[in-house]
Amino acid sequence: MENYLLDWANLLLRWVHVITAIAWIGSSFYFVFLDSSLTPPVDEDLKRQGATGELWAVHGGGFYHPVKFAVRPPELPRHLHWFYWESYSTWLSGFALFTVSYLWNAGTYLIDKSLMNWSPAAAITAALSFLVVFWLLYDGICRMFGKRKNAEAVIGALVFVLVCGASWLACQLFAGRAAFLLVGAMVATAMSANVFFWIIPGQRKVVASIKAGEAVDAVHGQRGKQRSVHNTYFTLPVLFAMLSNHYSFTYSHPQNWLVLIIMMLAGALIRQFFVMRHGYKLGRNRHPAPYAAVGVALIVAAVVWMKPMPVAVSGNVAAPSHSGVPASPVSAARLDYDKLQTVLAARCYMCHGAQVQMKNIRLDSPELLKQHAQSVYQQVVVSKTMPMSNSTGMLEEERALLRQWFEAGARVP
Repeated sequence: MENYLLDWANLLLRWVHVITAIAWIGSSFYFVFLDSSLTPPVDEDLKRQGATGELWAVHGGGFYHPVKFAVRPPELPRHLHWFYWESYSTWLSGFALFTVSYLWNAGTYLIDKSLMNWSPAAAITAALSFLVVFWLLYDGICRMFGKRKNAEAVIGALVFVLVCGASWLACQLFAGRAAFLLVGAMVATAMSANVFFWIIPGQRKVVASIKAGEAVDAVHGQRGKQRSVHNTYFTLPVLFAMLSNHYSFTYSHPQNWLVLIIMMLAGALIRQFFVMRHGYKLGRNRHPAPYAAVGVALIVAAVVWMKPMPVAVSGNVAAPSHSGVPASPVSAARLDYDKLQTVLAARCYMCHGAQVQMKNIRLDSPELLKQHAQSVYQQVVVSKTMPMSNSTGMLEEERALLRQWFEAGARVP
C-alpha cells in the first residue's frame, strides 16, 4: 500500500511541478525577450512620463503595447500584477517531489554503496546541504563581484567553476541518477532564492518608495535585472539535469560528472544565443550564432564520446548435446534460463523474490520471468535503471546476457 500511495504522490507532484515550471519558465523567457526587444518610445507623452522602452506585438487576434518604466512610473496603477508564485510553486512542488522520490527511500535511491557507504540520515543531510551551500556561495559571489568592471563575465566564470565542482562532488557521493537531479535542484533552488531574497524584496522597496513619495533607488531594479538574467541562463541546464533521470546512459557513464557539465554548458550557450538574438534583430549586438554552434558542437561531441561499445558474453548460449546432436529447443531453453537464473539470483531476487516483491514483481520462477520479460528487458538492458543505483553490482556482460536471452525469444523451460 505504501508503494501504491507513493506512486500516486509522485505522479501528482510531478504533474503540478511540470505545470508550475512551464508557467515560471514561460514568464521568464517572455520578459527576457521583452526586455531585449524594447525600443525607445516614439510617443512624446510616453517620453514625458519617463518610459524607457516600448514594444508593439500581435498575438491571438489582438495588438499589444507593453511599455517599460526602468525606475518608476508616473503613478502606481490600481492593479499591479506580481510575478513570484510561479517561482515559489515550482520550487515547493519540486522539493516535495524530490522528498517523495529520493529522500523518502534514501537507502535505495540516494545512496550508491560502491561510492559512499553511509547512513540514509547522513546522505539526506548532505543532499540538503548542497542546496543551501550552493546558494550561499553563489550569492556571495554576486555580492562580492557585482559592482566591479566586467562584473557579469567574472561572476559567470566563478559560478561556472562552482557548478563544475558541485557536479563532480555530487557524482562522487551519490548514486548517479540522484546526483544529476540534486545538481539540478541545487541550481533551481538558487533561481527561486533569487526571486525570494532579491527580486521581489527590491520591487517591494520600489513600490513603498513611490507610495511614500520618496526618490526611488535605481539599484533595486539593477539587482533584480542581474538576478533575472542569471535565472534565464540557469534554466536550460536545470531542465537537462531534471530530464536526464529518464536516460540512464547519461548518469551511469563512468565520467557522469563530465557528461553533466558538458550538457549544462551546452544548454547555457544555446540560451545565450536566444537571448542575444532578440538584440541582434534590433542591431544592438553581433550575430549570436557562434554560441549556438558551440552548444550544438558540445552535444554532438558528447554523443560521439559516449557511444557504447559492444560487450561480449562469455560462453555459448546453446551447446550441443553429449551425443553430438544439437540440443533440443527444450534443453536450449533450460540452458538459457539456467545461465540467466544465476545472474537474477545474485542481482534481483533480494527485491523481486519470495521474501520481497517490490512493485508487486516477482522473478524467481520461469513463468514469472516470462510474464515480466519485456519490463525486465526495458529496465535492465535498455534504460539500465535496475538494479536501482546498481546497488547489487550488475556487470555489463550480465546485462548483455539478459539482452541475448530476450532477443532470442525469452525462452524458459
